[in-house]
Amino acid sequence: MFRTIRRGIVMTLAVAAGVALIVPEARAQTDSKREQIAEVWRRAHALQEQGKLAEASREYEQAVDLARRHFGPEEEITATLMNNLAILYREMVRYAEAEPLYRRSLAIREQRLGRDHPDVAQSLNNLAGLYDDIGRYAEAEPLYRRSLRIREKQLGGDHPDVAGSLSNLAALYVYMGRYAEAEPLYRRSL
Repeated sequence: MFRTIRRGIVMTLAVAAGVALIVPEARAQTDSKREQIAEVWRRAHALQEQGKLAEASREYEQAVDLARRHFGPEEEITATLMNNLAILYREMVRYAEAEPLYRRSLAIREQRLGRDHPDVAQSLNNLAGLYDDIGRYAEAEPLYRRSLRIREKQLGGDHPDVAGSLSNLAALYVYMGRYAEAEPLYRRSL
């Protein structure tokens, strides 16, 4: 009986040791993949800052591809990288390519983080900004409004992101010729 108990204890320890060895290895692989993606992102960001937008887009595209393959197409890291690529495409006036990335990033963030998360507000604001740029004001307005509501609720009325949302919505109203609605928003943003 002692041998059976002892064998059971040894087996339990071996299983526990095996798990302990497997988990750090998996964690190390995940950390390695995150670092690889972060390195590609840093290169992309540096190229973007230098004005080398075509090269930056290739790096961002690689980062998105790596994130999709290593972490999955529905993960927050993938959504963040898609959002960053969409920002670059918008800067490059590649609006048709930016829009689906913004939309997908928003959908993933809503699913993963919840509809009232500040990162969802960021995605809403970015998509609204794209629509604003291309004159789709009627589509931009509800997105800007929702982004503002989330930011006020989650961050408080004095947060700089709230001021940015107020200013963006006010600017939209100016473009739409709705000056009376724009003025109080500009005042609140100060």
